[in-house]
Amino acid sequence: MGTNENKLGALRQTVRQRGAVAALLPIMATVFVAFLVIGTAMPVLPLHVHRGLGFGTFFVGLVAGSQFAAAIISRVWAGRHADARGPKIAVMTGLMVAAAAGLMYLLSLLFANAPAISVTILLLGRALLGIGESFIITGAQSWGLATLGLQNTGRALAWVGSAMFAAFALGAPAGSALYAGYGFAAIALTTTVLPIGTLLLVAPLPRVPSARREPARLMNVMTAVWVPGVASALSSVGFGAITAFSALLFVARGWAAWPAFTTFAAAFILTRLSLGHLADRFGGAKVARICALVEAAGLGLIWLSPSLAPALIGAALTGFGYSLVYPAFAVEAVRSAPPQSRGLAMGAYTAFLDVALGFGTPALGLLADFTGLGMVFVASMLAAVVAAGIAAAILHPRHTACRRPALPNS
Repeated sequence: MGTNENKLGALRQTVRQRGAVAALLPIMATVFVAFLVIGTAMPVLPLHVHRGLGFGTFFVGLVAGSQFAAAIISRVWAGRHADARGPKIAVMTGLMVAAAAGLMYLLSLLFANAPAISVTILLLGRALLGIGESFIITGAQSWGLATLGLQNTGRALAWVGSAMFAAFALGAPAGSALYAGYGFAAIALTTTVLPIGTLLLVAPLPRVPSARREPARLMNVMTAVWVPGVASALSSVGFGAITAFSALLFVARGWAAWPAFTTFAAAFILTRLSLGHLADRFGGAKVARICALVEAAGLGLIWLSPSLAPALIGAALTGFGYSLVYPAFAVEAVRSAPPQSRGLAMGAYTAFLDVALGFGTPALGLLADFTGLGMVFVASMLAAVVAAGIAAAILHPRHTACRRPALPNS
């Protein structure tokens, strides 16, 4: 254990010398390249399932959400893997699984004339991508936390997440262009090749030592993360609405499909890069309460917008608000978790987001089938308002369930 602590001490001394941005840059670059594969598919997957294969909005939500549903069962596994074998190994494992997902995408195209078979294989590919994404982001988050230290939890998670959403923002128009020019086969090929290329980027990076102490029990970790986790899940319903249904809503209103998510992601990234330290400085619950209400206002504006410009303002407000909700609630969760199981804590906390996206996104699709696409954003707005209420309860607890346990020293 002493050797590991010495290694971490040397790593953080390097951080002080080089600066936090320089220390995190290789991790952020890895996340950026890896998540381009998800970003390219986001605006076109609903169109491929709806128009190419002929399925309704419920199946659009099912295919989009299956990635996150699969990630639910792998978050704890990924967290334990990162704690036991180190974050770098977890990231490399995720990249190999993501490449296998691309092969499933390619296989699904061989059955384009049998839509039921094709969508089933596509669902399996999305499930593999969910597992790969789980290992990549949980490993990268643990890597960032080990690099910057507990006192910079919000900053580390915000900046690592910024790389992910930068990939989404650039991937959306790139994916739309690839799909328009070459069809879904180009998306499938990109999903296969990019993770393999990213392995070459990750391999030379130095490893962060793994935890050597006895890992905490899962129930102890869940006790620390469940209240902020539920709140994060509710705020993430809006993210699911943007990723799965904003393209369909914009096309239905006669607008281009991709600007909604790109605007959302651009606002998200700029906010995280410039304001990612706020949760560390002012407290996670206080920042989460304000930002969840901003997210709710943005979702409401998308619903009510009669033209493209106010809809894009709504997307920007949603991105601004949601950008800090996840790291703000994570500050409340991770600082309460046992020090030797912070990878597991990140996996367990992020699993709540997966629940929201894996089950909430198909539910939103079912809601759209009966009430129209606009109601998807109304429901998401209400969920964000409830998340703000939970943040207020954490900030001003009236019962012990919302009280934050004493912070560990390390």
